Amino acid sequence: MTKKQVRTRFAPSPTGPLHMGGVRTALYNYLFAKKNGGDFLLRIEDTDQTRYVEGAEQYIIKALNWCGIIIDEGVSVGGPFAPYRQSERKELGIYRDYAEQLIRNGHAYYAFDTAEELESMRKRLAVEGNPAPTYNFAVRNSMSNSISLGSEETQSRLNAGTPYVVRLKVEPSQTIVLNDMIRGEVSFNSDIVDDKVLLKSDGMPTYHLAHIVDDVLMEITHAIRGEEWLPSAPAHVMIYQNLGWEDRMPQYAHLPLLLKPEGNGKLSKRDGDRLGFPVFPLEWTDPSTGEVSSGYREKGYYPDAFVNMLAFLGWNPGTEQELFSMEELIHAFTMDHVHKAGARFDPEKTRWFNEQYLRKKPANEIAQRISILVATSFELQDTDHRLNNSYLEKAAELLRERVQFEHEMPTVGSYLFKAPNSYEEAVVAKKWKHGLLPFFNDLNLHLSDCKPFLKEPIDATIKACAASHGIKTGEIMQMLRVLVSGQSGGVDLIGMLELLGSEEVCLRLSNGLKAMPN
Repeated sequence: MTKKQVRTRFAPSPTGPLHMGGVRTALYNYLFAKKNGGDFLLRIEDTDQTRYVEGAEQYIIKALNWCGIIIDEGVSVGGPFAPYRQSERKELGIYRDYAEQLIRNGHAYYAFDTAEELESMRKRLAVEGNPAPTYNFAVRNSMSNSISLGSEETQSRLNAGTPYVVRLKVEPSQTIVLNDMIRGEVSFNSDIVDDKVLLKSDGMPTYHLAHIVDDVLMEITHAIRGEEWLPSAPAHVMIYQNLGWEDRMPQYAHLPLLLKPEGNGKLSKRDGDRLGFPVFPLEWTDPSTGEVSSGYREKGYYPDAFVNMLAFLGWNPGTEQELFSMEELIHAFTMDHVHKAGARFDPEKTRWFNEQYLRKKPANEIAQRISILVATSFELQDTDHRLNNSYLEKAAELLRERVQFEHEMPTVGSYLFKAPNSYEEAVVAKKWKHGLLPFFNDLNLHLSDCKPFLKEPIDATIKACAASHGIKTGEIMQMLRVLVSGQSGGVDLIGMLELLGSEEVCLRLSNGLKAMPN
């Protein structure tokens, strides 16, 4: 038998912004496909039209593009199995054909129950002590469906246009086995499986039928999805069996949940709002309320740092390496290193990933990105030398070790762009002595004559001047920093002096000394 080309799919519903858990599902599907020389598809599962949100589909595509998850086939790029939106496929009658096939073969049935009848059934079962009342083999004969009504009454209702849904007929006391790529063999008793709705009264298929039909027709080989779908897996296996598609069923893998940073439960938007971190890749504005939800992109995260972090939420390479490019992730990714247990999200670790990527980014690229922010923050004209690429590159080199995001650079390194107007009082009170004034005045003269004004000559000038005054260099360095920057800590001191230049350093020293107490 010829081995099939690997084909995975990401099939989100356009019901709002794409949660980072959904991005991880897309990422794992993408990594697995690329690792095995296969294709990654994007399919939009918009079967629930009541929950459809305008702009959500475009958001999903933009989010995947930002992450570098390349769509080989599907919505936004097309392909041989178009259309890739389930609402469009429904109009072609694709799903109804298979629902009717299941009915003809005795594996599904028409159900005419009204909303009131369904609610009455749930209340009756709850009174009888059933904690989770469901429509299943135990109740179907007492409901309004083609099994309880008989063929003549069923046909009469169909002819009359009575609204109906199509339900899966689950046989009791069956053992259903799923071979999961992460969890191994998982067995289910059919008694816990309800008669799931396959086709709704508006003719739209539910997920349970639609994803199976589409996976088969689109030749999907591996279905990698979230753990929340595991309880539905036995129904899905049964549908494959009932349609005679056992040999075309993709290999399933159910990914572990993303857990909130503290306590129990799935990571939610509320956790992000409460603890101050995004749960969406891009910023999202709710079209109905105008509420804005923050995104990783807008918060200053690099897409490759975000992807690297996501990859480690549920997977590890089996080595000590933590930083992976997309190509490295593709090379290293295997399903046998995906965990079964939930993965706890750590906001601080996410910031750490961004910090590591910041340190690796070319300084010239950072300079280009922060130039506008620096100009607006300090009201600099376009001709100001502090906006030159060479100046900004050196500033970025100095600051990259002290920030986690590019946008923090102008704030954390404000002294590189603006002279101080105050001096850290605690350090001045502890370190400043009036007897240091002759030394700093002398140092100012020597620094003005220092040529070239580069790190080594600057360092040598400071040491020589200190020695000539009988002062240890270590005793005056923090005070020198405060006089020039106003702060007791910051970037490399000698590097800062070199960047500022002789004229600016000497001017700042003069002004700082005038501000010191007598």
